[in-house]
Amino acid sequence: MTQNEKMMGALAYLLGPITGIALLLAEKKSEFVRFNAMQSTVVFGAYMVFYLVLGVIPVLGWILALILSPLLTLLAFVLWLVLMWKAFTGEKLKLPFAGEFAEKQLAKMNKSK
Repeated sequence: MTQNEKMMGALAYLLGPITGIALLLAEKKSEFVRFNAMQSTVVFGAYMVFYLVLGVIPVLGWILALILSPLLTLLAFVLWLVLMWKAFTGEKLKLPFAGEFAEKQLAKMNKSK
């Protein structure tokens, strides 16, 4: 694995699903980069959708968002840092559920080529 692949794997997490999707579209060869891009899209895309759903649920959603927001934001930030660091060091960190889902989606994408 090249240093460039490690850097691109870490960059996949920089802006969450935005850089994840961009790298999925741009990178065609490196499975390491594509895995990190897909995992970033899945994890941080789900995080964003969760907050959007809470935001549109009147009163109860807003209360839950107010209560959960500090903890979830801290957890997401720590996860973001860990995932970027692991990718930068060349280690494939497959998260439970999200990592497995990301691998399945990549396999489907590879079959459709």
